[in-house]
Amino acid sequence: MHEKISTQQLEQALRGEFKTLVVAVADAVNQAQAGRIIADSEEAVRQATARFRQRVYQKALQLRQQHSEPAFSPSAPRTAASLGE
Repeated sequence: MHEKISTQQLEQALRGEFKTLVVAVADAVNQAQAGRIIADSEEAVRQATARFRQRVYQKALQLRQQHSEPAFSPSAPRTAASLGE
């Protein structure tokens, strides 16, 4: 049976990643010249959010896999039924 991950687990696992994203966005906006905030910061913010999106998905997959692994035991004794005989 596949175990589901909770939003709380994912949120906790991503706290550091979210802080990194917020810092990158704030830095990009703060470094932009007055009157050019969007033009000067948009690409940096887009890249930061793309990296965050990728990390969120990777972490969700990793957590799901970790929840599924205990259900599999490579050292369990093999029987004729488990071998399909």
